[in-house]
Amino acid sequence: MNLHLHNADIVMIIALALLCSLLLALRFRPASWKGIVVEALAANAAAITAVVAFEMLLA
Repeated sequence: MNLHLHNADIVMIIALALLCSLLLALRFRPASWKGIVVEALAANAAAITAVVAFEMLLA
């Protein structure tokens, strides 16, 4: 399976990550910087997974 990420995919990953981290921050309200880092990593992983799954569906 060849997976090629283009500029639009990178922009979508960033947008999804920002949206997910905003929703997580509203939901859990982290009190420390460690909580914010964990939320940001979780949001980035979710965004990358969503874009890769979408690319696999279109392939």
